[in-house]
Amino acid sequence: MQSTTRVALDAMGGDNAPAEVVKGAVDAVNKRNDIKIFLVGQKIPVERELSLYTYPKEQIEIVDAPEVIEMAEPPVVAIRRKKQSSIVVGMNMVKNKEADAFVSAGSSGAVLVGGQVIVGRIKGIQRPPLAPLIPTERGVSLLIDCGANVDARAEHLVQFAKMGSIYMEHVVGVKNPKVALVNIGAEEEKGNALVKETMPLLRECTDINFVGSIEARDIPKGDADVIVCEAFTGNVILKLYEGLSSTLIGVIKKGLMSTLKSKIGAALALPALKNTLKSFDATEYGGAPLLGLNGLVVKTHGSSKAKEITNSVFQCVTFKEKEINDKIKEYIINNKPAD
Repeated sequence: MQSTTRVALDAMGGDNAPAEVVKGAVDAVNKRNDIKIFLVGQKIPVERELSLYTYPKEQIEIVDAPEVIEMAEPPVVAIRRKKQSSIVVGMNMVKNKEADAFVSAGSSGAVLVGGQVIVGRIKGIQRPPLAPLIPTERGVSLLIDCGANVDARAEHLVQFAKMGSIYMEHVVGVKNPKVALVNIGAEEEKGNALVKETMPLLRECTDINFVGSIEARDIPKGDADVIVCEAFTGNVILKLYEGLSSTLIGVIKKGLMSTLKSKIGAALALPALKNTLKSFDATEYGGAPLLGLNGLVVKTHGSSKAKEITNSVFQCVTFKEKEINDKIKEYIINNKPAD
């Protein structure tokens, strides 16, 4: 019997809400019948957007949440005061098992705080990291952490490495994924205090395939499957990655349209070029799951369009089917210190 994945979707989160969020939800249910989406947000504008589309009515339901947490609001204060906001209502649905996952393009701070305070951490997880998939020459790699823990400690990075390895193996299907620690060189003596402290701890881990340091220039080559770092470094890598990708795509398109000869060449090369550029489009891979919580929370870009919302919903289905939370809990039990 086919299982249905229930996704609470923040209809008010992000620069393009609710229009692109609603469109993404409709696209998702029109492509798959094993999804139930709860559009959490202000009822009237969400209904207005939803009325523009044809879709299986039983697969989308509006959950009224009259308040909105704005990007600039202090996250802790907003989560505490705005109990009827789309983020708080959606998170509570996951906490109360009314939804299997919550997806939001809204305030990153509010999503991170809400994930820990409302959904809660798996017992034994010290810091939940954000872990987006990033495109590489060989497919994708998991960048962990990219925004949740700026001041992480060595033991946190060890947990990130293990959770990232579980995710890559069971969600992406990479057997025995290569795990690397972001550093400024391959030599053991290089790196800051955090890297130097973390390196020997990762080398001692027998349950992950740790391959040592990775420099930023080697990340796009796909030299490792799981890229481990604290959130400051990870966020810089992610934002540079995104900015460089969009800039290169723009420059390539401009060059191809610059002369008559290049336009003729572009017409011949277009099908192959589209496939290549598509593989480096971050929106193809959905959002960043906040790993280590008692339920799934996925943060998508604030500028997300419908395609990224749809792919984030599909991501939730895979996460549930592969029982990632159960596998993380199993890891915690197996690595619990002896009394």
